[in-house]
Amino acid sequence: MQPHSPDTVQYALETTRVLYEPDRRIDTFTSTRFEFQFLSEPMDQVGQVRIREGEVEASQPQIIRPEGFEEISAEGFGDHAKKLFDWMEKEGQLPQFLQYGFQFKRSGVTEDLIHEPIDVVRGRLVDQAKAEGRPMQAVIEGVDDAWEICLLRFAMEMISKSKRINLFDFKRKGLL
Repeated sequence: MQPHSPDTVQYALETTRVLYEPDRRIDTFTSTRFEFQFLSEPMDQVGQVRIREGEVEASQPQIIRPEGFEEISAEGFGDHAKKLFDWMEKEGQLPQFLQYGFQFKRSGVTEDLIHEPIDVVRGRLVDQAKAEGRPMQAVIEGVDDAWEICLLRFAMEMISKSKRINLFDFKRKGLL
């Protein structure tokens, strides 16, 4: 797979939408596994929606020294993930808590192609997620050919939303 152009990365980051957010956040002292359903419209197939399902795992936060920042890993995402982290660091877009180190894994992804309008599929997936009430479930919409970038955007949002809780937990345990 070829790395995405900066314009493709920017477009994917700007257009990613979390339609249904997990109730839980990244756990401070254990790894956290989020289930996702990712929907997108294939560029070359009108009236169809691709649904990818899988999991994203965030390792438990580790307090590391700033010189250890290069150890961030994005296992399973390919070379473009490291370039995304580098770009986000350069642009000042990395959430502060990432400086403590996270490792992301993407695994068990399945794909289905549905022959329905995206509005119908979007509504059904969100309604289904609400009805099931799984606390680690996310429904995400984004760009088909850069879907992994969109998934990383979701992961970064979860870091931002978990940061205050994680810092509180570290301080409460006397680790910070």
